[in-house]
Amino acid sequence: MEAILLIARLLLAGIFAMAGVAKLADSEGSRQAITDFGAPKVLAAPLGLLLPLTELAVASALISTSTALWGAVGALGLLLVFVAGISANLARGRKPDCHCFGQLHPAPAGWKTLARNGVLTAMAGLVVWQGWNGNVGPSALAWLGALPATQLLISASGVVVLVLLAGQWWFLLHLLGQNGRLLVRVEALEARLGLDPVAVPSANGAKQAAGLPVGSQAPPFSLEGLHGETLALESLRSAGKPILLLFTDPGCGPCTAMLPEIGRWQEEHSDKLTISLVSRGKVEENRAKAQEHGLTNVLLQADSEVSEAYQVSGTPSVVLLTPDGEVGSAVMGGPKAIRSIVGDIVKPQPPIPVTKRVGDQAPEVKLPALGGDTVELEEYRGEETLVLFWNPGCGFCQQMLPDLKEWEENPPEGAPKLLVVSAGTGESNRQMGLNSTVVLDQQFAAGRTFGATGTPSAVLVDAEGKVASEVAVGAAAVLGLAGVSRPTA
Repeated sequence: MEAILLIARLLLAGIFAMAGVAKLADSEGSRQAITDFGAPKVLAAPLGLLLPLTELAVASALISTSTALWGAVGALGLLLVFVAGISANLARGRKPDCHCFGQLHPAPAGWKTLARNGVLTAMAGLVVWQGWNGNVGPSALAWLGALPATQLLISASGVVVLVLLAGQWWFLLHLLGQNGRLLVRVEALEARLGLDPVAVPSANGAKQAAGLPVGSQAPPFSLEGLHGETLALESLRSAGKPILLLFTDPGCGPCTAMLPEIGRWQEEHSDKLTISLVSRGKVEENRAKAQEHGLTNVLLQADSEVSEAYQVSGTPSVVLLTPDGEVGSAVMGGPKAIRSIVGDIVKPQPPIPVTKRVGDQAPEVKLPALGGDTVELEEYRGEETLVLFWNPGCGFCQQMLPDLKEWEENPPEGAPKLLVVSAGTGESNRQMGLNSTVVLDQQFAAGRTFGATGTPSAVLVDAEGKVASEVAVGAAAVLGLAGVSRPTA
């Protein structure tokens, strides 16, 4: 038991000494942590100095047997205060940065922090319990003096190794922190230059869009607002408008620079678009920025759970959701990309030129497929293509669907390739079970460029990319273009 008590005292002394020195070296962070945990701001400065000094006094008292009991009592009292403060904040769903060891290890206080302090509290309680009965263990200095020279040398070498390891750990933490700050600066520079860091190369060298596949169901979420309210994705969808999720951070420079624009967008374009900010950090800091710029729909993540669900890796970033709750765009990062997507949504749409004449060059079709990739009609050059204009909610399309599937399974000789340009949601299009490529065109813009006015309708495009037929309307006419001679029932 005496060896256990000595180890417990030395471990507590080392931890409190390291914490006290680290807090003195990071006085500003310590004062901020005190207010973040709920203490009045007026007490932040005196407690920011008194707390580390008390920790150092506790560490010193734990060394000597004559003062070890009172040192353990002090350690137990401090640890109980720490446990109570962490528990109260976790119960309220808050995870303030504890700065327990200053800049050596700044991290949000969570369940691991609570568990660590619980173990230390048990150790301090053991020393107090045994010390109250007159046994605090042997003196650390006397124990060292009683060691033979060989063991003393081995112990000293062990201490040196531990010090070196601690120094290496400290250096590694600072190096990682410096790298993190460098990445933040690079991200801010990319954003200011308007670079979009979200396109990543695939195995074959092609670029893939970051984020969830376009047309997939948007992950649901429920987050707290700035005034204690809770807002879910369903609440944002209730207005029946497209939703723009803007991922921001109060410590992100480009995000802060965009806040006046975002506030203006929310006010001017509320009839066309629901804009919601998904931020993180402290409520007070976000509330101050929101009040300054007139922002609404500001939601706070506890950590980065919504960012991870939507595969967002940086700020500021944006993703568009359809009124049906599906992903409507890839993740786009940087102010330039965000301004572009807002401009595309709210700007008046120019009249779409109509191409009807056979022999004219087919208009450009560039739309997202169900898998998220962008498909262009240009990719079908070299073979005849049937462009089918479709809507899963159209009764005539549903009647034609069995014949279309049969044509896919057993196409007649010389049948054209099929490109389905469809309205409706991604899920409703997936449920059709077609094998051909399906791209989404919610506004029916591509159909109007070919002169189509309804569904089902289709047009042939030859191998050179020119219009090869008039627009066929109705199931029988469409299947006739596909090479089926018999009409459908």
